[in-house]
Amino acid sequence: MVRIRGKAKVKNLTDISWAHAVNSQQLLDAALSGDIDFIEADIVLGKINGEGEDLPVMAHPPATISDITLEDFLNQIKDYNDDHEGAEKGVKLDFKSIEVFEGSLDILDVTIPNMTYPIWLNADILSGPVEQNKTVPVDPDRFFAGCMRYKQAVLSIGWTTNWGADFREGEYTQEQCDAMLDTLKSNNVLSKELAMGITFPVRAGIAANSAERLHNLVAAVNETNESTLTIWSSDGDYVDVALLRELIFSFGVERVYLDVPEELASQLDLGNAGTGGANTFNSLVSFGFVSLCFWALSTYLQRI
Repeated sequence: MVRIRGKAKVKNLTDISWAHAVNSQQLLDAALSGDIDFIEADIVLGKINGEGEDLPVMAHPPATISDITLEDFLNQIKDYNDDHEGAEKGVKLDFKSIEVFEGSLDILDVTIPNMTYPIWLNADILSGPVEQNKTVPVDPDRFFAGCMRYKQAVLSIGWTTNWGADFREGEYTQEQCDAMLDTLKSNNVLSKELAMGITFPVRAGIAANSAERLHNLVAAVNETNESTLTIWSSDGDYVDVALLRELIFSFGVERVYLDVPEELASQLDLGNAGTGGANTFNSLVSFGFVSLCFWALSTYLQRI
């Protein structure tokens, strides 16, 4: 569970609100003054207003020019949170290359130890669904090596993806999920002693087709580390709403963050499922039980 905006425990993670791609001073001002819980932004090596040396700035590729540096971005969020106890905003940093991540370590060394609010470190560390080969993944070994310095951070680690309005078929394959698990193990991330939180950002349209594999992955990780899904979607993505809704409730809304366009969130109608409102939790199948069932079924099928 997470503490945010004055709530000791947020049981319905899908209810957490997001400001996405906060990559300018204007957007950061709006996010800090707005009624949102998490600020998500992208980091690249680039220049401030097109001048000076390259440094970590807030921008999404192919852009490399911004009006705000990573350092200023984090300092402004800290100043806001220090002045708004009980209404703090979390921050998710999406690093677009291993070079910008490693170039940000000196800044993170100073800022993260002083954070008393959620901090997520995000990167697409593996090539993912639908023959995705246009985007170069962030080197996982080097990314994890840096992240191990920040035990309070949540690791947000995913796959590059290829999807859009015209796609219907595509899934997180068993091979891709196995590669994620193997990468976590080989980097000693899955450790009860380390116990870093992990969330897997998965694209809504693809995740809806991948229930069994995602349950198997999360069940394996949960043996040592607390893990969740973060379901995201781009505007215009095709999504089988019924399948996605089924996936979310099979995990439980206490295990799924939802960062999707408002139209899709409205179609999912998560707050009115079953008997609705506060009784929703009573109608959900246990996350642990469902994951265990998928894992047991998969193990059985491998043996026959």
